[in-house]
Amino acid sequence: MSDFNTNSAEEVANAATESFKKVEESVTELFEGVDMAVPEAVRAMAEQTVAQSREAYESAKGSMEEAVEVLEKSIDQAGQGAAAINRKVIDNAQANLNKGFDFAKEMAGAKNIAEIMELQSSFVRKQFEVLTAQADEIRELSTKVATETANPIKDHVSKSIDKVTSS
Repeated sequence: MSDFNTNSAEEVANAATESFKKVEESVTELFEGVDMAVPEAVRAMAEQTVAQSREAYESAKGSMEEAVEVLEKSIDQAGQGAAAINRKVIDNAQANLNKGFDFAKEMAGAKNIAEIMELQSSFVRKQFEVLTAQADEIRELSTKVATETANPIKDHVSKSIDKVTSS
């Protein structure tokens, strides 16, 4: 029984091999004489597309690098501006604290209630003027920082728009 199975399997394998050979010969005959080369025009168009894609990539890469530099510059400006504002606020707080100590010293030396009232009134009036001036200085400094922070981005956007409209 095993001889029968072995012979049958060999016969089936041989028949399959013969069938594959016939299919291979038929396919070879079918495509014989057919030129499978890519036409020159298609090849040239593909090369041109690749070149244009590379140029677009390089241009986009350059623009992105410029944008990153502009953002870095803007963030640097913002950091320096924030430090300047913080220094100004600290300076103002120290000045106001010193004036408060001076006022307390004057109050301690007052001889009567009328003098205390006069010192109090004078201090409040002067301090209101000082605080108003300090607030104006902080506002002006904040405006300057905001402008200096936004200018690099604004300039970059303007240049980008000009570049696009002139192309």
